[in-house]
Order: sequence, then structure tokens, then C-alpha cells
Amino acid sequence: MSEKKEKKVLGRGLDALLGDSNVSDISNNRKKNINSLQLSLDKIQVNPNQPRTNFDTNEIENLVISIKEIGIIQPITVRRINDNKYEIISGERRFRASKIANLKSIPCYIKPIDNETDLLKMSLVENIQRVDLDPIEIALTYERLISEYDLNAVSISRLVGKDRSTITNYIRLLKLDPIIQSGIRDGFLSMAHGRALINIYDKKLQIEIYKQIISLKLSVRQTENIVRRNSLIKSNNSITDVSKIYIDATNKFEKIFNSKVILKENTKGKVTLSTSFESINVLYSILKKISN
Repeated sequence: MSEKKEKKVLGRGLDALLGDSNVSDISNNRKKNINSLQLSLDKIQVNPNQPRTNFDTNEIENLVISIKEIGIIQPITVRRINDNKYEIISGERRFRASKIANLKSIPCYIKPIDNETDLLKMSLVENIQRVDLDPIEIALTYERLISEYDLNAVSISRLVGKDRSTITNYIRLLKLDPIIQSGIRDGFLSMAHGRALINIYDKKLQIEIYKQIISLKLSVRQTENIVRRNSLIKSNNSITDVSKIYIDATNKFEKIFNSKVILKENTKGKVTLSTSFESINVLYSILKKISN
């Protein structure tokens, strides 16, 4: 998808959430750098529902240096709570860095949002589109949109301008062991590594392979090969277990019937038993023996 087309898709996503005029106004205000106010940092509070939970210390420090040199180029977006308090919709990193840089105020766009649901939706979508959230934060954000707002992958894909399969792949990461999720958040392994590990259902084995990835610095392809080998071993073990059941059952039936027994399984999993008896009287005596 071209950059121009992608921007158009993202625009439609916000249009669907906030309405065409609202998105247009925000976009125009930012381009012209008008309708932004200088607000005291003391009047601004963070959004408790902010999807980002990890703030890279180095990124914040670099942002502090930039702010000290050239100031705040892009205003943050807030909503008014009352005359003396505003809540951040997007731009918390800039807010944090400004406090460290000892600024007294910061330029802000004030977005008129009264509904808590719309606030969270806008915050979630803006963060996904504009901030480099880690894969687990994105996955948790998508999960919140599904669980708290009854959206599905198709609806979310329209909101954030991403394919439905992409949404699903992120959410599947939450099936990983929490230790591995932390590894992805901290950058020890990539989302692609995580997607490969999802196919290992045994959490202990997940952790073992995760440790191998870290210690041996395995590539995604190498990880996929390890997962494939383990899946094959599990499959072969299952076949072996089934074979043992058939052998054991055959031996027991032959002992009961005192005759050769053949067990067969069709493609639907149904099993048939076939044997032969010297006479109907022999069969009757066996049935009588079993019933007693």
C-alpha cells in the first residue's frame, strides 16, 4: 500500500470514529498550527486508560534534549475536564519530557469530548496510528476494543486502517506465556518470533524455546524450524500412543474370543472389529462368559 493510500485509509478510520468534520478540523488545526492554547503543565493530567504502559527512558531523554533546543513542535491533544483541569488524549511522551525539561506550559489542542467511551476510543486509535507501541501493547489495545466496546476484527481494521488478519495476529500474541510477552515488550525477541511460538501449546516448552532464542540469538526461520520439529515429535508420539491402544485392544479381544481379531479405522474415525467363530454355539458360550 502506498504512503498516500495508507494515509487515506487511516483518515477514514478516524472519520468512522469521530465524524468527518471533527477529523477535518483536527487535521486543519494541526497543519495551520492554530487553535492551540498554551496550558500550564499543572493543569494537565494523564489519561488513566492510556494504552501505552512502557515509556522508553532513552526516548524520553532524547525528547527532553530536543525540547530544550527547539521547544515543542507538535502540540499535544487534550480534553477539558473543568476550568482548571485537562486530560491528555494523545502526546503523553511530550508531556512527560516537558516536565523533565522544567517547562511551565505546553501547547495543546483542546478536543471537546465529554463521553468517556469516545475518549478511550480516540486515545486507543490515535496511539495505534501515531505512536510506536510495542506489539503486546497493541494486542492489549485491540483486545480492549473487542471486550469493552463489542467491536470485532473487521470493525477495528476499519478504525485503524489495517488488515483484519493483522489485527488477529496481534491478538493471538496474548496466548503466549506472560514471560514471553514481557520478552517481546522489552525487545528481546520480535513479534515474528512470538507468532512462531504460538504454535507450541505447552507453556513450559514455549519457555524452553524462548530461552534458546535469547541465548543462541536464533533467527525467526530457526525458531520456526524448532517449532516444526517439536510439532512433528508430538504428532509421532500421538501416532505411537494410538498404535499401542490398537495392539493392546486386539490382544485382549483375541484372548476373550480365542480367535484372530482385526481392528480397522475408517477416515471418519469409526472402528470396526472383525473375527470368526467355529460355530454359533462357540459364540454363544463366549457371550455367556462375558455376561457373567
